[in-house]
Amino acid sequence: MEVGAEGFARCLPRLRRRILRAAFVALDTEFTGLHSTSLQNNEPSLFDSPAERYVKARQSVQRFTLVQLGLAIFSKENSNKYVVHSYNFFLFPSTLGIRDVEFTLSASSIQFLSHYGFDYNKFLKEGIPYMNEVQEKILRQRLLAGTWKVCSTSNADRDVLKKAIDEVTSWIAAAKEEDTMILQDLSGFHVLEVQLVLRQALENVWTEPLGDKKVMVKKVSPQHRQLLENSSYDHCQKKLILLSARGFTNLFQILVKAKKPLVGHNMFMDLMHLHDKFYRPLPESYEEFKRNIHNLFPVIIDTKTVTKSVQKKCLFPRVSSLLEVYAVLCSSNLNPKGPPCPVIALASGCSRYAEKKSPHEAGYDAFLCGSVLLMSAHLLLCRSTDDAVEADPSFSQYLTVLAEHVNKVNFIRGGVSSINFSGEDVPCRHPPALIVHVRGWPGLTERQIYQEFKARCRFDVRRLSKNQFILLSNQYKQLVLRDYRHHPHLQVSVYRHWRHSPSVNCLLQISGIVALWSVLAFALGGTSGC
Repeated sequence: MEVGAEGFARCLPRLRRRILRAAFVALDTEFTGLHSTSLQNNEPSLFDSPAERYVKARQSVQRFTLVQLGLAIFSKENSNKYVVHSYNFFLFPSTLGIRDVEFTLSASSIQFLSHYGFDYNKFLKEGIPYMNEVQEKILRQRLLAGTWKVCSTSNADRDVLKKAIDEVTSWIAAAKEEDTMILQDLSGFHVLEVQLVLRQALENVWTEPLGDKKVMVKKVSPQHRQLLENSSYDHCQKKLILLSARGFTNLFQILVKAKKPLVGHNMFMDLMHLHDKFYRPLPESYEEFKRNIHNLFPVIIDTKTVTKSVQKKCLFPRVSSLLEVYAVLCSSNLNPKGPPCPVIALASGCSRYAEKKSPHEAGYDAFLCGSVLLMSAHLLLCRSTDDAVEADPSFSQYLTVLAEHVNKVNFIRGGVSSINFSGEDVPCRHPPALIVHVRGWPGLTERQIYQEFKARCRFDVRRLSKNQFILLSNQYKQLVLRDYRHHPHLQVSVYRHWRHSPSVNCLLQISGIVALWSVLAFALGGTSGC
C-alpha cells in the first residue's frame, strides 16, 4: 500500500498491468500548501473568472510541491464486483542532474496533515523522485555531455557520499584487480548517487547494486572498465539513470498512455500539480492548460460535481466532505427498488482501509473517491429509467449516465460552477450583486466592508470606485437591504450594471457631451444659414 523510492521500481511492472486491466483509476494528492499568502489578492473569490482563478492557482502551484499521491485502481470482476488496489506514493523532487528544486511550506497545511498522521520522514527520506519534460530534457543533455551532477546539499546526503568515497579510496590503494568490497546501508536514491560519484571520481573501479541497500565495488583496469560500461548489464547506463531519475513520472506516463477514466474529488488543483510536476511547467494561458489536460486525460470525472447532481435528484442529505458523502451512500437506502450497488472489495494488501478510516491519506481518499463514483453512478442509472436495471451493469453504462458530468471539474467559489475541459465554461447564476455607497466614512477598505457584513452573510468584496463597493455572495437574505436602509454611512442597493458601472457612466457622459455638441452645432449652423 505504501510505496517509497526503494521499492518503486519493483512495483512499476505490476502497477502497469493493473492499470491496463482497470475499469478506471481514482486519484488524490496532498501538497505542502494550497493558496500562497505571500501573493497579494491570491484568495479565491466569487468575482473570479476561470482564467483569473487559474492565474492565482498557477502562482501557488509553482511555489508548493506534492508530498503524497494516492492511486486507487478499480478492476471489474465477473459478478457485479470491483476489486480495488490502493497505493500511497511518497514523492520528493528529483535531485539528480537538474537545478536544485525549491518549494514552500504552508504552516497551516503542514499542521493539517500532521494532525491526520502524515509521516514527514517518509516524504523526506523515502520520497520517490519525479521530474517534468523540461527537467528531463536538461538531465538528458547533461548525461550525454557528461556534465551531470548530484544536487545533494543536505549534510546527511554529503555524509553518506563522503563516507562511501573514504571507504573506497582507503580500500583501493591496497586492493588488487578483481578484488571487491561491499558498501552497506545505502537507502533510496543513494544507491545510484554513490555509484555515479565513485565512477566519476575513480577510473579503475566498477560498481553494481546488490539489493538490500548494498553496492558492490570492484577494482578493474581502465580497459576492462570501458568494456563493462558498454555492456547491456550496466545498471548505470544513461537510459537507466534517466529511468531512475524520472521516478514517479514513469507511472504518470503509464496513466497517460492507458487513457483510463481519471476520477478525483475537487480535482482542479490536483490536475494543475499533475501538469506542472510530471508533464510540463504550467502555461500562462488557461485555455492551453485545458487543452493539455484534455489531451492527457480525455475522460475526467469529478465526484464533487457528480454528488451535487445526486443531491438534487435523490433524497440525499447535504454533506460536504468526501468521507461524509461516502458514509451516506454506504448507509442510506437511497435505492430500495433497484438492484444492489456493485460490491467494492479492497485487495488483500489494502485491507487496512476496510478496518480503519484514514482521512486525508491520499490512498484512502482515492479509494473513497472511486467508491463514491460507483455508488453515485449506480444510483443515477437506477433513477434514469422506469425499466428494470440489469443486476450487473457494465462500467460503460455508468459512463453513459454520467455523460453530463464528464470532464466537468468543480470550481470552488467563482464565476462558473465547473470547468469544462472538453468545451466552453458555462457561467453560474449567483444572487444579484449588491452595491454599497459610502458617505462620511473616508478611507474605508475592502477588508473593513467585509468585517462589517460578515455577521449577516459571507460576501466577497470588490472596490468599484472611491466610495462604492460591490458585494457578491452565493446566497443572502433580503434583510441585508432592510437593515442598511437607514444606516448613517452605508447605503445598500441591488447592483445594476447600466446604472452603477463606471465604464457605462463614462460612456453615457461622453455620449451626452457628443449629443450636446451636435445640438449646438446644428443650432449654430441653422442660425448662420438664416
